[in-house]
Amino acid sequence: MGAPVVHFEINAKDSKRTQEFYSNLLGWTINSNNPMGYGLVDTGVKTGISGGITQKQGNIPAGPTFYAQVADPQSYLDRAVSMGASVVLPVTVMPNMATYAIFADPEGNVVGLVKGPQTVQKTARTRTTTTRRKTTTSARTRGRKTRSRR
Repeated sequence: MGAPVVHFEINAKDSKRTQEFYSNLLGWTINSNNPMGYGLVDTGVKTGISGGITQKQGNIPAGPTFYAQVADPQSYLDRAVSMGASVVLPVTVMPNMATYAIFADPEGNVVGLVKGPQTVQKTARTRTTTTRRKTTTSARTRGRKTRSRR
């Protein structure tokens, strides 16, 4: 099962300037009224994913990062490292917020892993319809056999 992209983040050298830039350019409402000054992005539309603009910290490079939702960030981080990635931020728990990790892939792209439930993929509508038809046909056939035996 694939891991959905659920969040984006722009790590900026000057987060206030970057928040103002994207707000003016794309019409985003950015709320950074919180203890961390993290700019929560509201794009104003129902499609797409949510995101944030934050001050670059530690060894996380400036630039965009996307976050994939996985059931166990540590196992995915270990797998990424075994495939040539490097750990940028080990699994970190932010109480009442998120559990996440960040790695750089072999090309240097920075990607986040965030803990979340995995959902069962939807069955295609045509398969469901086909299954229902088979069941209906089967029931009709059984009904006829019963009548012919009498």
